[in-house]
Amino acid sequence: MDTDGEVESPIERATRGPRAIKDRVIKDQSQSLQAHLETLGHFIHSQRKLANLSLRELAERTNVSNPYLSQIERGLHEPSVRVLRSIARALNVSAETLLAQAGILEGDEAGGTQRPEPNTEDAIRADRFLSDAQKEALLTVYRSYRAASA
Repeated sequence: MDTDGEVESPIERATRGPRAIKDRVIKDQSQSLQAHLETLGHFIHSQRKLANLSLRELAERTNVSNPYLSQIERGLHEPSVRVLRSIARALNVSAETLLAQAGILEGDEAGGTQRPEPNTEDAIRADRFLSDAQKEALLTVYRSYRAASA
């Protein structure tokens, strides 16, 4: 009952006090993690397509099961650092790029050391505003310029 003698509804009870605030914070963090996992999954999926690899081929190269990789790409699982490094090697992407996409490396959190100079190919691959076809075209042109100036 509240101070007027009326019975408080469960919704009213749930939306007041420190417990409700804590629940909302946990829900917001959960939604943020889910969005981050979906972004990571989309990035891995895009990189796999750019590398012209099937899910099965990526599974063979990483020693990670095909169903688990599929779940990672769909944002349903949070992969370990070991799995992320394995995926990065198989996709020829720097581990730092993939770990940053996973939210593990941010700013100078990587052991207090300075971040390595960004790789142009990694930057093209990571650009979420480009389609896979646009990324492939840019990578082809970039590689041809590099070969001509070598």
